[in-house]
Amino acid sequence: MKTFMQKPKDVKRKWHLVDADGKILGRVATKIAGILRGKTKAEYTPHVDMGDEVVVINAAKIRVTGKKLTAKKYQTYSGYPGGQKSFSLEHMLSKKPEEVIKHAVKGMLPHNSLGRQILKRLKVYGQSEHPHAAQNPQELKI
Repeated sequence: MKTFMQKPKDVKRKWHLVDADGKILGRVATKIAGILRGKTKAEYTPHVDMGDEVVVINAAKIRVTGKKLTAKKYQTYSGYPGGQKSFSLEHMLSKKPEEVIKHAVKGMLPHNSLGRQILKRLKVYGQSEHPHAAQNPQELKI
């Protein structure tokens, strides 16, 4: 008996909707990362991008535990002298709440070209409106 290997052309993708309102950041991110990789499917193959599409709404209302709002820092560097900037989680949630969830999920995906390809199927929105109603995403309970 041969080991089954899923081919990229045979992948069937579903659409999932995750409401992040009141949910804890890390717990939501781990579930999303598993769905994006395709680990919830019986025919999971590690080297094939076979995960589903995920739409996250209410990203601005996500929760964190402890003192992470002030203690957790996000850093960017432009490459120029004096170009390093640091932002707290509280600041990021007020300015760009979508980036907080994307950053958390990105850290849980493979750090290679497959991970970058997988991350393109994550759509995050700060409010409850999203433009993917035509795809009929199924609500996912987390």
